[in-house]
Amino acid sequence: DAAGEDVNVSARGDGENRGDGEEGPAAADMPQLRLRAAELGDEALILSFIRELAAYEKLSHEVVATEEELARSLFGPRPVAEVTLGTWEGEAVGFCLFFHTFSTFLGRPGLYLEDLYVKPEMRGRGIGRELIAHLAQLAVERNCGRLEWSVLDWNEPAIEFYRSVGAIPMEEWTVFRLTGEHLAQLASGVVAAR
Repeated sequence: DAAGEDVNVSARGDGENRGDGEEGPAAADMPQLRLRAAELGDEALILSFIRELAAYEKLSHEVVATEEELARSLFGPRPVAEVTLGTWEGEAVGFCLFFHTFSTFLGRPGLYLEDLYVKPEMRGRGIGRELIAHLAQLAVERNCGRLEWSVLDWNEPAIEFYRSVGAIPMEEWTVFRLTGEHLAQLASGVVAAR
């Protein structure tokens, strides 16, 4: 989508699994749900969603992002990620943040979903399903070979939701991460033996 372009998804007919085995109402039964690409000026909203998600995941202490950093990373001269916002009757109720990856095995790009969040009071209405279906559409349009993401092991509602859209856990893989001091040490050529 072009920045700010609305996508009307109210005619799609799939619900959202809330993780309790119940499907949400079909999208065709929803009031107007709109998805749009975030644009410069949306940083405060995006950061508020990031903070709400972090609180839910019990990771608020890890959020150090600022509006300025988001503006540079998302809307600067070389954007490194994209955001789609979901609005319900004109009110922002959720978002997804994603970026491109590359699979050497497939020889094709992929999309990585960093965050998917819908306000708790709006869950069960199909919004999360529409956001992830929108990303699947973008992946297909962009010739991506896969759409991937991580989920916390204890987040059963999310795991069940992801299974309901056909996602398969990659249980044979372990995620590794370098941050802070360890990242700086490796970058400077100083690697502590463990």
